[in-house]
Amino acid sequence: MKNKVSIVGAGMTGSTTAHWLAEQEIADLVLVDVVEGMPQGKALDLQEALPVIGKDVRVVGSNDYSATAGSDIVIITAGLPRKPGMSRDDLLFANADIVRKASAEIIRYSPDAIYIVLTNPLDVMAYLTMKTTGIPPHRVVGQAGILDSARMRAFVSMELGVSVENIHCYVLGGHGDEMVPLTRLSNVAGIPLDQALPPDRLAAIVERTRKGGGEIVSLLKTGSAYYAPAVAVSQMVAAILKDKHLVVPCAAYLDGEYGLKDIFFGVMVQLGRKGVEKVLEYELDEADLAALKLSAAGVAENIAKLYS
Repeated sequence: MKNKVSIVGAGMTGSTTAHWLAEQEIADLVLVDVVEGMPQGKALDLQEALPVIGKDVRVVGSNDYSATAGSDIVIITAGLPRKPGMSRDDLLFANADIVRKASAEIIRYSPDAIYIVLTNPLDVMAYLTMKTTGIPPHRVVGQAGILDSARMRAFVSMELGVSVENIHCYVLGGHGDEMVPLTRLSNVAGIPLDQALPPDRLAAIVERTRKGGGEIVSLLKTGSAYYAPAVAVSQMVAAILKDKHLVVPCAAYLDGEYGLKDIFFGVMVQLGRKGVEKVLEYELDEADLAALKLSAAGVAENIAKLYS
């Protein structure tokens, strides 16, 4: 039986995620949205594109959550996008209401699914999804670190003129302006970034990585990034459905790792068919660990706002 992936929210991020996944031909797809006709139209358009590239995937659009029944993976992208000048945290209460309602509906139809959360503020929305559905923490994971690390890799490539395939960057922490790019562990073909780049250029890349989402929001003016977030999700979906045991940075539930408990937070995880198989801990220096704790404090503060 073919895998089934449902995407809640058929806006730019949701529909682009469906596009990337359809090209991989690893699952039938369902797009769900509250806007009448929009998910149906996008699904039909994508369905009609697949004969051109020879992919046999069924794509369905619906305004009814019953269409998601029996999903292996549910991707939550529904929520309000940022506007110029807004932080991800500014979306906390409005998007919490959307995610709470969506996850409560979905769990009725797909009680065994793995949930991938994209809605901002990402780490808090992943925590909310776990609490609302009542499922084990390893079946909820947030997409953030893959995106943030990819942005950093892109900036390093642009700076050095080196293929992105030779660049390995690792960004941990909350998906916000306090994220923690690990420059000590990131490298270009094994050469540490602090040796490959002058200090001022490396600092500029770190800052641009932290502000990467906001940079795009300020340029688009009417929305936020969607190509890179969507392809990052597709990598996670493939890792889970193919049981790849892939190690990537994601927002996962922590129970003592890095001294943090009862929080979703960006760390290195191993993804497989059961979801988050394990959390991998780096040996961080004092500066990186302090930055990680500062980032975690911001996530914990937003969780407390929802559950106080």
